[in-house]
Amino acid sequence: MSTAILTGQPVPGSSIEGDLRSLGYDVRVAADAAETETLLAQVPGDQRVALVDARFVGHQHALRLGLTDPRFPLVAIPGAMTAQAAGRQALTRAMARENSSGGAAEFSASPEQAGATVAVDSLADRIVVALDDDGTDVHRPELGSLVAAVPADPQARNEARQAVASVDDEAVRLKSAVKARDGFFTTYCISPYSRYIARWCARRGLTPNQVTTASLITALIAAGCAATGTRPGFVAAGLLLIFSFVLDCTDGQLARYSLQYSTLGAWLDATFDRAKEYAYYAGLALGAARGGDDVWALALGAMVLQTCRHVVDFSFNEANHDATANTSPTAALSDKLDSVGWTVWVRRMIVLPIGERWAMIAILTAFTTPRITFYALLVGCAFAATYTTAGRVLRSLTRKARRTDRAAEALADLADSGPLAQGLAGALRSRARRLPAFAVPAVALLGGAVVVATAALTDFGGPWPVVAALVYTVTSALAVARPLKGALDWLVPPFFRAAEYGTVLALAVKAEVNGVLPAAFGLVAAVAYHHYDTVYRIRGNAGAPPAWLVRAIGGHEGRTLLVTVLAAVLSASQFKVALTVLAVAVALVVLVESIRFWVSSGAPAVHDEGEPA
Repeated sequence: MSTAILTGQPVPGSSIEGDLRSLGYDVRVAADAAETETLLAQVPGDQRVALVDARFVGHQHALRLGLTDPRFPLVAIPGAMTAQAAGRQALTRAMARENSSGGAAEFSASPEQAGATVAVDSLADRIVVALDDDGTDVHRPELGSLVAAVPADPQARNEARQAVASVDDEAVRLKSAVKARDGFFTTYCISPYSRYIARWCARRGLTPNQVTTASLITALIAAGCAATGTRPGFVAAGLLLIFSFVLDCTDGQLARYSLQYSTLGAWLDATFDRAKEYAYYAGLALGAARGGDDVWALALGAMVLQTCRHVVDFSFNEANHDATANTSPTAALSDKLDSVGWTVWVRRMIVLPIGERWAMIAILTAFTTPRITFYALLVGCAFAATYTTAGRVLRSLTRKARRTDRAAEALADLADSGPLAQGLAGALRSRARRLPAFAVPAVALLGGAVVVATAALTDFGGPWPVVAALVYTVTSALAVARPLKGALDWLVPPFFRAAEYGTVLALAVKAEVNGVLPAAFGLVAAVAYHHYDTVYRIRGNAGAPPAWLVRAIGGHEGRTLLVTVLAAVLSASQFKVALTVLAVAVALVVLVESIRFWVSSGAPAVHDEGEPA
């Protein structure tokens, strides 16, 4: 159990002790700073501890935000602060300095007890100031209209209590459970009622992970319904897909409502959305095949396009989130457009975020055919990708930003270069330094275009795709031979993803054998999972996957070369079997390592507050 140390005797009529116990705290009372330090030392180092001023007046949800969020080692609100195990050492040092500086005197009596007005002198707030002076990061949650205060006199206490009574704590808590930034469909068609589902789940002890799992199961059932190839099956699939999205919104809202964040939940939330969507693509393709229409190439193309869109988002954000002098006329224009209410929603909708995309897929599944659904999805995603990428290119060209070593390292990790590219990069480093800045993404684009075009335009089984893959290996090495700090170097990872996935797609189409496209779909899905896993590790400041994993699965250039060699030396039927074996092998390796990492104690609690495309 967590321990809360009240600094001073509670004011008569105060609910602070009951509020703390309802939040899971064992409450102890300290008469002065010296006793506080003694009680603090008695709390085991692996347990959460809180310091709360006994005169605290505020909403219980303010205390919940300040004292129960598991994501931060140190959190503070006015009159209260908490430390988890990772922050205990810093708290102990600050407490010791407070006592050594003369803070061991008895706490001032409350105004009601003393009968006179006294100055507010909160030990919890002084400790937070000391932590700030040390340069220790203390998280301060945004309270909005919630009240958290240490009144200085009876009049101030009455005013604070009136302020508490005037704000509906539960309404604020429910509203704050919804993401601050969401798409139009999510904001107006899902969140108005999904937040109440989240509260219903919280009151029955359900966890976000359980809701996330229910969302996955629902989506998989939807994919199974689509795979029947019947109109009732398609209608059921569309309805279930929407319900899966409702649950997908609910799990995050439940996590925010009850502050139930966890590393396992971060991993589930980060990966299940993609698993649900791509499994649904496969279900649609199977359903179409039952009706005599082969749309596996469209399904694979949709997955390739969607994954590349995400890599563009991730790479751009990693390249620029900590860049200095990070301004541009294009960004200023974007901010100006966002100041006009209706343009915000139009701009969010045209990028086809997950809510709008899943709604479109569900409706088209129910009322049209899988082929029409995939055509609409490809057109919509292609337009969205063009719009967002063009805007980011303009921003990058017009802003004068210095990119950090961390950003360059993140882009190198996202590039997913294997031993072939890394080995050649060392030999080409001196040549790469002489290249102009714009040449790096140009070289990556050229190499990728060569291998994809060759695979698509030559006969299956010929040697030319292998030659093109060798050229691609060299250009890939040249692109990463120096730090990726150029204005457009964030385009390198998306170009690599498009090249690898596009080559697999082109060779599978050229093979013209039943079953080869589903095998290619499985291989791209396994590799894409590895790339998403890399993204969320970087976002959590946990670094990229271990080097042995990248070497074991060959890197993007190694896999591309291997697939072209298999296509050259095997028959089309054998190529199908080889792709299947390769897909299973890659999936097993990356899943085992990913699961090991995300359930470990070192995994970051990544919770994305923005809606991904």
